[in-house]
Amino acid sequence: MGVCFGTPDFPTPTFAGNPKSGAKWNITTSSSSAASNSRDLRPLPISSSAASNSHALLAAHGKKAFRNGKTVADASLTIFSFAELKAATKNFPADALLGKGGFGCVYKGMLPGKQPYGSAETTMLPGKQPYGSAGTIIAVKILNQNGTQGYREWLREIISIGKISHPNLAKLLGFCPDDKNLALVYEFMPMGSLEYQLFREVSADHLSWDVRLKIAVGAARGLAFLHHSCNMIHRDFKSANILLDESYMAKLSDFGLVRSGPLEDKSHVSTQFMGTTGYCDPEYRATGHLTVESDVYSFGVVLLEILTGCRAFDPSSPADRVDLVEWTRPYLSGKRKPWALVDTRLRGEYCVDSVRQIAQLANICVGLNPKSRPSMSEVVEKLESVEAVSAKGILRNV
Repeated sequence: MGVCFGTPDFPTPTFAGNPKSGAKWNITTSSSSAASNSRDLRPLPISSSAASNSHALLAAHGKKAFRNGKTVADASLTIFSFAELKAATKNFPADALLGKGGFGCVYKGMLPGKQPYGSAETTMLPGKQPYGSAGTIIAVKILNQNGTQGYREWLREIISIGKISHPNLAKLLGFCPDDKNLALVYEFMPMGSLEYQLFREVSADHLSWDVRLKIAVGAARGLAFLHHSCNMIHRDFKSANILLDESYMAKLSDFGLVRSGPLEDKSHVSTQFMGTTGYCDPEYRATGHLTVESDVYSFGVVLLEILTGCRAFDPSSPADRVDLVEWTRPYLSGKRKPWALVDTRLRGEYCVDSVRQIAQLANICVGLNPKSRPSMSEVVEKLESVEAVSAKGILRNV
C-alpha cells in the first residue's frame, strides 16, 4: 500500500533530458501542475542559482539547525546506471543481501576509484577489500515494483534526505532513475540495524548498556534534527530504521514515508495512516492526525526495546507480552520496579539509576496524551544526562 497524497508534502521536482551516469544532479522543484507528472532528469551545475532560487523543500527554512545538522542550498547526488549497480554488487547475489523491507531489497556493493560520490569524498578502506580494489562500500536499495512502496516513495526519499545533512542521518550518495529498476545508493553501515543487533538469534554477543545508551542518544539527535531544523516527521521510526556504523553511531534511515510537519498555525497534518505495528501512536492510528509527537511515541517504543531486548510487537510471545507497550506500562508507571524489565543478557551490568530514568523517559514518550509527550530536543537533553550519569555510575550486582 502506497502513501495517500492529498496536498503534497514537498514540492514536486521537475527533471528534463536524459540522465547521464556519473553526473552530479541538483534537486530542484516546481509548483506547476504540469511538473507534477514529470519523471525526466535535468543536469544542473552544482553552483546553479536556479536551484538556490527554487521552492524550499524544507518548511523550516531559515531555522537554526539542531546540533551538527545543516540544510544544503545546492545539494547534488550522483546518478548511477543500473549496469553500474549490478557491477558494484556482483549482480545482486544472495550473499550480498543485507535486508528486505517495504521498499524492496538492500544489497552490499563496492564502487571503484577515488572519485567523490554524492556530496562526500570516497572513503578508502584499508587492507584487503571484499570486492577487489579499494573503493567505497555502499548499500543499494532496489525498489520492489510489487512492494508496499513505489515511485512516489522513491522520489520522496531523494527529496527529503538529499537536501539535508546530519551525523545521525544515513547519507544518500545517489540514485538510479531506470524506470524498471529504481534504486537508492546509501553509505554502508557495517553493524547493520539496531533491530539486528538487539534480536539476532545466531550470536551470543549482545549490546552493552552503555552502547545502548549511545545508540539512543544518536537516534534522538537525528530525529530532533528532522523535527526542529527541517519540520519533518519520519512516520516510520523503528529499530529496523536505525543503522549503526563501525563505532555504533546511530544513523536514521528509510525516509520514504517522511511528511512535512504542520505549519505554525496548525496542530497536525491529516493523512492516511502509515507505519509499523507496535510502533504507531494510537492517536494517529485512530484519527489520521499526524504530529511530531507521533514520532516521539515511536521513539519511546524503541527505548523500551533497548531496555528489555524484546520486540515492539511479537505474536510468538505469551499473550500478555505480545504488545511491548501494554506489557511494560505497569512497570513504567512506578507500580513495579523497572529493572525487572531489563534485558537478562546484560547480566546486571548496568547502572540502576540510569535504568530507572530510561524507564521514566519511555513512559512519558508513550503517554496516551500526545500533548504530554516531550519534544525530541528535550529527549536528547535527558538522554545525554542519563548517558553521563551511567558512565560514572555503579553497576547493579546480581
